[in-house]
Amino acid sequence: MPPSVPTRNLHMKFVMTLVFISVAACVTGYAADPPVGEPKIGSLSVGKVLYLGNSITLHGPAPKIGWTGNWGMAASAAKNDYVHLLTADIAQASGRQPQIMVRNMARFEREYGTFKIEEEFKDELDFEADLVIVAIGENVTTPATDEAKAAFANAFAQLIATIQQHGDPEIFARSSFWPNSTKDDIMRQVTAEAGATFIDISELGDDKSNQASAEQPFEHAGVAAHPGDKGMQAIATAIYAAIQEQAGVTGK
Repeated sequence: MPPSVPTRNLHMKFVMTLVFISVAACVTGYAADPPVGEPKIGSLSVGKVLYLGNSITLHGPAPKIGWTGNWGMAASAAKNDYVHLLTADIAQASGRQPQIMVRNMARFEREYGTFKIEEEFKDELDFEADLVIVAIGENVTTPATDEAKAAFANAFAQLIATIQQHGDPEIFARSSFWPNSTKDDIMRQVTAEAGATFIDISELGDDKSNQASAEQPFEHAGVAAHPGDKGMQAIATAIYAAIQEQAGVTGK
C-alpha cells in the first residue's frame, strides 16, 4: 500500500446545496418543463446524496506534502474529482442538482474500534440522504488476526446499520482504490449482508495510469499514488453504473 497521507484528523463537513440551472433547451434545441416532484433515477430517489470517504473523497490544503486543493486528492481541480463527476451524472439523469454532503472520515478508518458513530456523524445522519456513497478502506490497517478481522467487520457493519436507520437510504460501498483483498472481502461481505450494493474497483488501482503520478508531478509518494483525473473519472463511472443498475435503468 502506498505511504500514508496525513489527513490532519480532518472533521470536514461540506454541505453543498447547489442551484440547478437547466441547460437542456440549449443542448437539445427544445424547451422543457421544469422537473416536478422528487428527483429520481429510475426507481431511486436522488434528491440528497451523502459522500463518506477519506482523502480520495475530500482533503483540505496540506502544503507540507505538496497538496493545495480542497477536494478529492489528487484530482487537478474540484470539478474533476469523483464526487463532482458523480454528482454531475446524477444531476443530468434526474434533471435536478441534488443536495450533497461530503465528509472526510479517515479518523473512523484509524479508530474504528472506539469511534462513536452517532456522535461524530450527527450532522451527516440528520441529513437523511437518499443515496450514501461509502468510500473507505485505504487508511484501515490490514487486520492480521481473526480477532482483528472480526473487529473491523463489526465496526463496518455498525457504520452501515447506523446509516440505514436514518432516512432509509440506498447505500453504495466501494472497494479500496489500492486493492487489499483482506479488507475488501470484509467490506464486500458486510455490505451484502446489509442489503447494500458493493462496487469492486480493484482493477482501477492496479492500473498505474489511473494514479495522479501519471498526469502531474508530486514529490510526496502518497499524494502521487492517489487517483488522478483519469482515475477519478473511472471511480465515478463505476459507482454511477451501480446506481443505474440498482435503479433499473441503463445508459446515461
